[in-house]
Amino acid sequence: MNRRNFVLGTAAVTTAAAGQQRKPASDGGNTPVRETPLRAGYIGSDYYDDKERRELNDVLETKRPFRWYGPGDEPPLKVLTFEREFAARLQTRFALAVTSGSAALSTALAALEIGPGDEVILPAWTWHSCYNAIVLAGALPVFAEIDESFNIDPADLELKITPQTKAVMAVHLQGSPCQLDAVLAIARRHRVKVVEDCAQSMGASYKGRPVGSLGDIGIYSLQINKTITAGEGGALVTNDPILFERASRFHDLGSLRAPHQKAVGSPRIDGFPGSQFRMSEFTGGVLLAQLRKLDEIVAALRANSSRVYQGIRDLPGARLRLLPDPKGELGTAVFLGFETKEKRDRYLVAMKAENVPASPPSGSVILPTVPHVVQKRTIHPAWPSFTTERGRLIRYGAECCPRTIDILSRFAGVSIHPRYTRRETDDIIAAIRKVYPAVTRA
Repeated sequence: MNRRNFVLGTAAVTTAAAGQQRKPASDGGNTPVRETPLRAGYIGSDYYDDKERRELNDVLETKRPFRWYGPGDEPPLKVLTFEREFAARLQTRFALAVTSGSAALSTALAALEIGPGDEVILPAWTWHSCYNAIVLAGALPVFAEIDESFNIDPADLELKITPQTKAVMAVHLQGSPCQLDAVLAIARRHRVKVVEDCAQSMGASYKGRPVGSLGDIGIYSLQINKTITAGEGGALVTNDPILFERASRFHDLGSLRAPHQKAVGSPRIDGFPGSQFRMSEFTGGVLLAQLRKLDEIVAALRANSSRVYQGIRDLPGARLRLLPDPKGELGTAVFLGFETKEKRDRYLVAMKAENVPASPPSGSVILPTVPHVVQKRTIHPAWPSFTTERGRLIRYGAECCPRTIDILSRFAGVSIHPRYTRRETDDIIAAIRKVYPAVTRA
């Protein structure tokens, strides 16, 4: 270790130790850890530079914004190149670019031939798009509890499987993989397909493999809140040529374009009605530039979160979020658990007073408690999801996910940004060490 790193490390430890001994600002203590609030920002768009600009300008100059054809003799290649590089980065045979993560979910379910009479299990805490895609396919959503990873609890997943279960959504939430070994084992035992929803964990891995590459099909969101972004955008990956062909047809009005046909070889299925989720060359160009920065972004995120974890690991009684694969986690937030919601809420107030804001688990909703879910409203009274005997009998509401509600009420986390400075990560460490012991002792 050189002298500079030794001095900086010593300063961090000194700051942390002092922070643990000082009285929190919210309890009438001295000055807060920071003079101004720590800001998280948006990760992907904070990395925009001339590379994204050049990709956009190229589309403008060639006047070829549509992915399949345009002026001139050369075909547009932004989206196609993005798909090829995305598949390589995710270690899968195929990748398909679409307009959003929601579109990717609907496309994935169409590829798996999910429809009326089928049941799909999803975590009680995830985003609306998961539930919506199941209902819009005419299938029946079945909720499972989460565990302290904030992801689906494998034990409860197995309890929810019925003869009608056709797929499970293994959603990797807030940057951390779910307990994927257990989920995959249960699914294979019951012959249930696995959709990996990696919308909030682009760049995360599980036991050395990219999330999304282990299930039957994986989906990603590339919206503004995600690791890389074009404002909107989505993608799906698979190793199965038939799933890829069905996905490609569904996203493009039922047709199979020449580049995708070449990828799968001879067409294996007939055409069918599809949607229109084609990505534009503008979006593809921006995402191509962003994808080439993904490893840099992930490395910086992990370095900063690792520094914070190391700085608080010796806190007495510290209860961290369950991480099924700590090395594979993105590190977008560092979460701590509390005995009660009241203590968690005091922690939120105290961290805000230190100008290092913390927040409850976010980016998702407790879906069974959403009014239109409780009431099973659909776009038409005769929509098939809830017209079967099973659909009529199933009940949603808080009573179907008490453990999920309890877990989410007792955790809070500080967001991590890949471009935080050493001083900013030191401030996070100091604030946690100052506030957490005071709250847990109260």
